[in-house]
Amino acid sequence: MHKLIARSVAVAIIMALFSLPVGMSAATADDDQPHMQAALEALRQAEQHLKEAAHDKAGHREAALKATQEAIKHVQMGIKAGDRHEDKREHDHDHR
Repeated sequence: MHKLIARSVAVAIIMALFSLPVGMSAATADDDQPHMQAALEALRQAEQHLKEAAHDKAGHREAALKATQEAIKHVQMGIKAGDRHEDKREHDHDHR
């Protein structure tokens, strides 16, 4: 059951990554974290769909919802960590 849930969350993230525009510059990708932002949006959409789904599907819908919410939390934490990393890199560059 948990493998199925993890696989579903992974598919949502991968689909979000493939939906990004082609040809983005490296600077834009680093500065704005478009992959993480797209993954976050896909997870939020998945969360909404799971909330709206009828019935609990023998507990699987609720388990998938919890896993998706946990994934949202981790992506948000990753974005914050990436922002701190970028801030540190800019700070180190300014003091050279």
